[in-house]
Amino acid sequence: MTETANLGLAHFLGQSDAVGKTLLAILLLMSFTSWLLIARKGLMQFLRKRRSAAFLDFFWNATSLYEVQAEISTHGVNEPFAHLSAHAMHAKAHHAKYGAAKLAEAGSEQEFLTRTIKKVLDEETMQLESGLTLLATIGATAPFVGLFGTVWGVYHALVAIGMSGAGTLDKVAGPVGEALIMTGLGLAVAIPAVMAYNWLARSNRVLTARLDAFAFELLSFLTLGQTLRGTEPAAPNVHAMPVRAGA
Repeated sequence: MTETANLGLAHFLGQSDAVGKTLLAILLLMSFTSWLLIARKGLMQFLRKRRSAAFLDFFWNATSLYEVQAEISTHGVNEPFAHLSAHAMHAKAHHAKYGAAKLAEAGSEQEFLTRTIKKVLDEETMQLESGLTLLATIGATAPFVGLFGTVWGVYHALVAIGMSGAGTLDKVAGPVGEALIMTGLGLAVAIPAVMAYNWLARSNRVLTARLDAFAFELLSFLTLGQTLRGTEPAAPNVHAMPVRAGA
């Protein structure tokens, strides 16, 4: 009974050599990194979704872009839709005041707005995808790191059989146990990383599609919107342009 109790995880790991312990350390580091990314990205996704819903509700129920701009100036930008709106409104006001003063501002107002919106969309996409490459790499490589540990453990088992001349359980239990542990650890690291990557990638695609649709609405409104009271259009003024109700 005592001998069986001694054949635990610590016993198997205690028989590992430098290679086995190095592989174990790599798997533990990969697991820690993936769970840190999952927690961070998951929390950011939750906050981004809640803040975006609140801003969109305010935006489409505001009476003018002046009200939207005042809200952004007061509470700042903490989600993609407010970020896009702030840059688009600033670009319109800037072009109306200074025109194409620099090469980066060349073209009509609509062209300048289109470039500004595209730049913001690219920035948001890059921010959404940050960390996903590392998560995908961990999910793809962790099973192979565990497999390498498995092969190394089986190799030790064969060496033990060759040196003893008999394949008794006490000779191969340690190396085979080490091999199985490495296999299990590799899968335990990879499965959460792959599932989290798929979830985050889908969430990002949904958010990006919504952001693209909002960008089209925002561009159409900024270039075709009417004045607040429906009078004849005056000089371009971002403060005088109403926001349509409804998303």
